Parts: sequence; structure tokens; C-alpha cells
Amino acid sequence: MLFTELPLCDEVLDGLDAMNFKEATPVQEKTIPLILQKKDLIACAQTGTGKTAAFLLPLIHNLQLEEHDPNKVNAIIMSPTRELAQQIDREMEGFSYFSSFSSVAVYGGSDGKAWSTQKQGLLKGADVVIATPGRLLSHINLYDIDFSGVKYLILDEADRMLDMGFHDDIMNIVKLLPKKRQTLLFSATMPPKIQTLAKTILNDPEIIEISVSRPPDSIMQSAYICYDNQKTPIITSLFEKKEPKKVILFAGTKIKVKEITKILKRMGISADEMHSDLSQDQREAVMHEFKNDRVGILVATDIVSRGLDIDDISLIINYDVPNDSEDYVHRVGRTARAGEKGMAITMVSPEEQQKFKEIEDFLEKTIFKIPVPKELGEAPEYKPEENRQRGGSFRGRGRGGQSRTRSSRPGGNPRKGGFKRGPRKNRPKQ
Repeated sequence: MLFTELPLCDEVLDGLDAMNFKEATPVQEKTIPLILQKKDLIACAQTGTGKTAAFLLPLIHNLQLEEHDPNKVNAIIMSPTRELAQQIDREMEGFSYFSSFSSVAVYGGSDGKAWSTQKQGLLKGADVVIATPGRLLSHINLYDIDFSGVKYLILDEADRMLDMGFHDDIMNIVKLLPKKRQTLLFSATMPPKIQTLAKTILNDPEIIEISVSRPPDSIMQSAYICYDNQKTPIITSLFEKKEPKKVILFAGTKIKVKEITKILKRMGISADEMHSDLSQDQREAVMHEFKNDRVGILVATDIVSRGLDIDDISLIINYDVPNDSEDYVHRVGRTARAGEKGMAITMVSPEEQQKFKEIEDFLEKTIFKIPVPKELGEAPEYKPEENRQRGGSFRGRGRGGQSRTRSSRPGGNPRKGGFKRGPRKNRPKQ
């Protein structure tokens, strides 16, 4: 379905045209008409399906057409991380280019100037507040913020917010909002705790479920079946003759990320790390260097597997097998965006074979296995059923849980058990 077929106002359609957005994704096609009807909504859709536009476009439409107090907060969008809040803020700026709305992004990890900007936006009544729950509550506890004009509450990636322990913060904020409002809940999964939250804060919601999609055929997926202490040498061999450019390497823990980054730098490869120990300023500096090709490999935890807005990632490397199929899809989905092609390589140790087989089962395909270079020694056979006892299934392991393999240190000895697009400046022609 084309966006022009949806009942969106001219200002929104102009913004879409300026950003070269033509065709609605399934989640946008199903949710936008319901949101425009002012219905509460639960949408179960993974990151990368276009859900941000699914709630921003009808929100901008409604704010454009209806009367609202310009000196009060009219809408609150809550997200689990500052990175996602920043991305939503950027997309809000683009989509509302031909509208006169104010928005403020409220998140932690920033300096005193940012705090002052956030405070002014909340007290003076920015039309749309995009916030992480903890930071918003910090402002609420210090200042008398008027939320009586809030007509819309949107929870993005609600499952992640609950996983991160934000339930009480969310409920404390909801108590301050008018009961008569439209509430939208977007989540990648629908566990019982999400259903309980929905029953508490939503009113007779419509439910839309978009199944987890498989990676597109434009991503060439492959894997190395190897021992833990062969993973780093394999990465070394990949970049011996070719300098890496726009490569993201995902590792399961912050410790691994830091150690792999050090190893790559010692090899003379331009690499940098991204994880939750970094301050907001540090994260933004790293991303700036990566986007401008001054960093070839970004070594990261899953903090960037969702919501990363870079279109030209050439290669994804999974140093560890992701915890589940959804995490795998999120990671490899960072490449082959905007119609481009991409590659994804996963390192699979014996302990991870069963977990990787479950990902293959979900994808309904056998991922090509690249032979380990002979000079790195003999590699294990791919026998996931025989290795079930050693590593087990991912089921029952918590999200972000550390692998229980005997060697978790990059390149370690197993015997020693080591460890946005912006709008055009000119109004598009009609």
C-alpha cells in the first residue's frame, strides 16, 4: 500500500515525499488506520518493520488537525534507551518538517546543558516528549510539570522496558496522565507481563501482530564452525588483505567487546567499542567516527542491534551465536538496508551449535559453513545434537545472559578457561 492511499493530511504526505518514503510496511498499513480512529492499540512487531513511522505519522496527523494547547505537553513517547529516543526524535523531525510542532528528547547520560533543554521543554509544554522512563521521572520528581494536556501515550519496545526494570517508573508516570487519552503499546514480543501491563493502562485495545520476519535474501549468511580459541584468528584472517569498512562485530558481553577491540587495535585495524559503560557523549563520538569511515569495525554488545540508523553496513560478524532467533534477525538486519546487499558471518563453537541449529530451523534454511583456514588447526564437526549436552538450548537463558562455555575470552585457551535521513530543504513539487 502506498502512503498516499492512507488518510493522512497533506503536511504528513509532504514530509514522507521529502524523505522519499513511498510504500507502507505491513505494520504501518495495519496500525495507522486504527490509530487515526483514536483506538488504543497493541502492536507486536520487531524492530526494523517500520513501527516508528507507524505511530509517528498518525500522531503528527492528529496534532496537525485537532485543537490542542500549545503550552502543554500533548504526547509522550517512552522508549527503553537513549539511542532509541534519539532515533525517534530524528524521525519526528523529518516527518514533521512541514508542520510546526515542537519536540524534546529526554534521556540520561548527557551534560547540564542538555538537562536544562529537557527541563525547558517539559515546563514550557513541548508538543511531543520523547523520553526514557527513568530520566522523565527524574524531572517529574524535581519540577511541577503539567501533564493535563496529554492526549497520547506511546510505549515503544515495551518488552525491553520491562526487561530493564522500568515497570514501576512507567506506572508512576501513567498515574500523572489524564485517564482520557489514546495509548499505544509497541512490543517485539508478547509475554504475560506485557499482557498484564496492557490490561492496566489500555482501554479495549485493538491487537495487531506482525510475525518475526526472516532476513532478506539480499543478506549472504554464512558461519564458521570453530573452537572458541579460533574465533579471533579467523577474524584476523578476514582482514589480512582488505581493510574493513562499515563492519559491526557483535559480542555477548561488555568484557568480550573490550578485549576484542584491544586485539583488533593491536593488529592495526581501526576499531572502536560500543557498550553501556560508555557515556552518552562517548557513544555519540564513536558513532560519528564510524559513520564517517574513520572507524572500520564497530565492536558492540546488542545495544546497537536495534534502532541503528545506518544504511551502508557491509558486514555483520556474530562473535557469539545470538541468544535466540529474534536477536539473530535484529543483528544481521543491520546490513542490506535501503535495497543494498550485505553479508553476515557467525562464529559457532561446539557449545553453541544447538543454539545455532535452532536459528537455522527458524530460518528454514541451512546456513553455508565456511571452512576454517587450515593453518588455524583442525575445526570441530557440526553435530548440534551431539553437542546439546555441552551447550544446551537457548531456551531458559535470560536475555543478555553470558554464555556458560569454558572459554569465553576472545582467542583464549579452552584448557585455561579464560573468560537518519533528513528532509529536503525545498518543499517538494506537487
